[in-house]
Amino acid sequence: MKSTAPQTEEDLEELLSRPTQGVMEVLATLPGDLLVLGAGGKMGPSLARMAQRALAERHRVIAVSRFRDPASRQKLEQAGIRTIAADLRDPAAVAALPDTPDLIFMAGQKFGTNAAPAETWAMNALVPALVAARYPGRRFVVFSTGNVYPLVPASSKGALENHPLGPVGEYAMSCVARERLFEDAASRDGTRVTIFRLNYANDLRYGVLLDLARRVLTGEPVDLSMGQVNLIWQGDANARALQCLALASSPATILNVTGPEVLSVRALVKKIGDYAGREPVSKGAEGADSLLSDASRSIQLFGPPVVSVDTMIEWTVSWLRQGGRVLGKPTHFEERHGQF
Repeated sequence: MKSTAPQTEEDLEELLSRPTQGVMEVLATLPGDLLVLGAGGKMGPSLARMAQRALAERHRVIAVSRFRDPASRQKLEQAGIRTIAADLRDPAAVAALPDTPDLIFMAGQKFGTNAAPAETWAMNALVPALVAARYPGRRFVVFSTGNVYPLVPASSKGALENHPLGPVGEYAMSCVARERLFEDAASRDGTRVTIFRLNYANDLRYGVLLDLARRVLTGEPVDLSMGQVNLIWQGDANARALQCLALASSPATILNVTGPEVLSVRALVKKIGDYAGREPVSKGAEGADSLLSDASRSIQLFGPPVVSVDTMIEWTVSWLRQGGRVLGKPTHFEERHGQF
């Protein structure tokens, strides 16, 4: 995809929530409403809007979150999405949620784990147990992460879905717990599940490319120790997640979702510098291994991403230079010891 860089958040949200033909086809088969749990995070609002645009008037999208940002909730409602404010750690709140045949499970916590590990385990293990018990036999797409894998050789294509898990740190361990609880529900209750192992989705307001571009533009050194990375445009990740409803099964389906390339951080920084007219500053040397996922299966199922890495770089630099809003949530993709 090659088009004009988004100039406003409205432009950006339109791109991130534009349904693909594949999304239209899958959501045309939904028998009822779609419940999006954890819809107030970084990806939730645009995914909910994409679903709403694809469903049109046939069914509703219901977005559930604590909605700490009232503006986010208001924008969803303006888009025709029903919102429910709820703390999913509360069994009574989960019990009161509406019945729906299909759910996107995005609830979770990553950052702040070091300071509040108990809250991370509650969000990533207790909440899945409550939700799986509340909705036995339904169809789920469950967001997970490539952090459940160990670091793999930098020369490899990344970990495939059958690679032995090797979570590093409490965040990654709690994500394995989330997966196992939904896998148990799939085996015990006939719940149909797709576990959606994602890394790393890029918006212009956050993401690995934003982290790198901000450092290049300000002259801050870029740490090269995590020398390789995977990326995917958030709109492409949204589309794949919604299409994964059609893959949900019992036992659970597991799918890596990211871009098709293993990308050199050094090369990415050079491209950003070339586009921005800045000389990057780096520190450290590439490690022998990196956190990488092989997304060959999802590429085979859904085709290549619509938005290329080069386009994301151009858009990101343009966004920063025009003073576009950023979320202030660094990815910490360079973290090698699981400390978030």
